[in-house]
Amino acid sequence: MNYIDTKYISLISPRLRNFTKKGDFLWNFSCPYCGDSQKNRKKARGFVYRTKNDLFYKCHNCAMGTTLPKLIEYLDSNLYKEYQMEMFKDGKDGKEYRGNYKVKTPDFDFTAPAFKKKVSFAGLKSLAHMNDNHPAKKIFLERRLPREAWNDIYFCPKFFEFTNGLVKNKFPSLDGDHPRLIIPFRKRDGEIFAYQGRAFGDEPQKYITIILDETHPKIFGLDRVDFSNDVYVMEGPFDSLFIDNTIAVAQSDLRLPDYKEKVILVPDNEPRNKEVCKQIKRCIDEGYRVCLWPSSVEEKDVNDMILGGKTSVEIRELIHSNTHHGLEALTVFSSWKRT
Repeated sequence: MNYIDTKYISLISPRLRNFTKKGDFLWNFSCPYCGDSQKNRKKARGFVYRTKNDLFYKCHNCAMGTTLPKLIEYLDSNLYKEYQMEMFKDGKDGKEYRGNYKVKTPDFDFTAPAFKKKVSFAGLKSLAHMNDNHPAKKIFLERRLPREAWNDIYFCPKFFEFTNGLVKNKFPSLDGDHPRLIIPFRKRDGEIFAYQGRAFGDEPQKYITIILDETHPKIFGLDRVDFSNDVYVMEGPFDSLFIDNTIAVAQSDLRLPDYKEKVILVPDNEPRNKEVCKQIKRCIDEGYRVCLWPSSVEEKDVNDMILGGKTSVEIRELIHSNTHHGLEALTVFSSWKRT
């Protein structure tokens, strides 16, 4: 990475909605590939970040990942040509620049690494230690969520204030601060890299996701699964708690390129939802194994199936018997989306 990279990030910034600079080598904006959100134009889940001496792009909504040069090319082919020319003049080896290049004089970055403070929820009370009459805990009781999950779900009395202690000025104003349930997202080693705040009052936004490590894929449950066996991928963290070896992505796009061969995607049962159908078709086209719920299942998601009387074992068997791949998946999908 050199001054040319940062120069061209500035040049493309007017084309990127909600563009802001978050740090020395971290930029945030609404994803130009998926649009980020049709309902909330302020959503910004695309990031340009540094790994070693290169800059990369990652969207935490559609999971698009690419290099900075390819992002520039996608946004403006003419600007990309100018970028290539400047790279060539700056001492590259003359080959077309695609994100990997040779430099005549290596530019080593000897900046000492900044170690992040590990996040802890030790100051918050887990649901396992709360009275069953508490309104926050009643949600779990009513939804019949597994008790073994209660130790790692927390009650936060002042969500804005708590979050500002971890992410400076995340909420510039504390007006309207309120309590929420906190659902931590952990890495394989158990370190927290994100969390969701789940409202249990009348707040209009049911879920607020706080990302603490922008470079980590937004996956819930990584610390609980075994990738030597098939791993199920669902949208909602709560749904994933009912089925063993399941993770959740907290978005409608369930694709996980890094784990493609090991995962079975389990979308919500919404055959009339155009956005869900669009995502499923994309997953099938890209070769993922996908569960398409049979017409006998009326519930929208796994938690609703539990409330409807099905057991976790029965749901797991339904997933296995209705998982499809390739041409078979396309055939089943054509009928499923019209049911």
